[in-house]
Amino acid sequence: MKTLDEFFDRLDSFGESDAIVFAGDTCSYRELMGLVEDWRAFLDANDMRSGQVVTLEGPYSPDVCAGLLALIARGAIIVPMASLPATKRGEYLEVAEVEVTIESRSGQRRCERTGVTAEHDLFRELRERDVPGLVLFSSGTTGRSKASVLDFAKVVTRYGPPKQAQRILSFLNLDHIGGINTLLHTLSNGGAVITVHDRTPDAVFDTIATHAVEILPTTPTFLNMMLIARAQERYSTASLQMITYGTEPMPLHTLQRLKQVLPHVRLKQTYGLSELGILPTRSRGNESLWVKLGDAGFEHKIIDGILWIRSEMAMLGYLNAPAPFDEDGFFNTQDAVETDGEWVRILGRRSEILNIGGDKVYPSEIETVLLEIPNIAEATVSGKSNPVTGTVVTATVQLVEPEDPRTMSRRVRAYCVERLEAFKVPMTVKVADAAQHSDRFKKIRAAT
Repeated sequence: MKTLDEFFDRLDSFGESDAIVFAGDTCSYRELMGLVEDWRAFLDANDMRSGQVVTLEGPYSPDVCAGLLALIARGAIIVPMASLPATKRGEYLEVAEVEVTIESRSGQRRCERTGVTAEHDLFRELRERDVPGLVLFSSGTTGRSKASVLDFAKVVTRYGPPKQAQRILSFLNLDHIGGINTLLHTLSNGGAVITVHDRTPDAVFDTIATHAVEILPTTPTFLNMMLIARAQERYSTASLQMITYGTEPMPLHTLQRLKQVLPHVRLKQTYGLSELGILPTRSRGNESLWVKLGDAGFEHKIIDGILWIRSEMAMLGYLNAPAPFDEDGFFNTQDAVETDGEWVRILGRRSEILNIGGDKVYPSEIETVLLEIPNIAEATVSGKSNPVTGTVVTATVQLVEPEDPRTMSRRVRAYCVERLEAFKVPMTVKVADAAQHSDRFKKIRAAT
């Protein structure tokens, strides 16, 4: 395809510029494209054909990135996979009807056929179009993961002519739309993708300092952990120009603290879904939760307080669930929003809203207040059945330092009484035994 050819020609043109930094070593664009040629020979040797459903497994290395590019060029239907428990991996292989598994680790590639023939209608549609495909799984924290199927050619070719080459940290892996976006956006502009071996605050900020990272795309949960760990105080942040955050609502307290401790860094809210891609956005300001959604390939509307989006690169559908598109092609994001003219504020998923005696309560509003309380590291709010009001608010918190649970509970409730309406004050407060976020650093509400 001409448009994909143009994308690869552009990567060739960047020559000796840094493309990917992995495990402290730098891979240039020339070296990356050399790896792509090696992969093409590997795919030929293993009789990999256009339209086959194939996993790509391994760390976020130059070789895996080159493998992804080679599979796109081959026209494969790609299922990127991070390290998973055996049962979850088996679920993904079954749902995606995977025909071939490919793994790249420590410079070694392995290709195996599963004996499965992929016959899903969405795969047939990709083959009829003669385009590569992308299968992305949701985190599945509240049940079985949904598998989105996208036209990978549309994903790749949405990136226009090169603009500013920047050094961007790869926080999310290639099994997430955010990780795919970081890779393709960075490479399409001739920038450098800086990988990180461990997504702890210290590892991330050490990488920022060592490799002059300019942009950090991450999540509110990680940023809150960073503030508690005070990692920004131990490493130079002179190169850092912008932090982008998304995947879940940002607590206002966290945003305000970020502005205080990193005054030279621009803070930008992003919005995207596996089903739709990453929308262009503009934040109203560094300390504002209001965002303007761009229209470059996207349109949106709001119905009964719920955000609907139409995208040129929207998924074809789910492999294992109905697709919530209306007759005009708008996707129901299930995100409840407020509006102020052209500005939108994301309140949270409609399914997360609590009904307390007829009043709607957004967990993120209460969580923001809880994070203001000293010694609270993480906070997750949920509902519990009550014979009088139907539901009462409960809070699960993770502490910075050990504290007597009864003392902590009284202290939390007393603070909330001063800051919140009575029906929003947590009836019970308990201490979590484990982290309340997934490996993608997104809050797990099912954990409560």
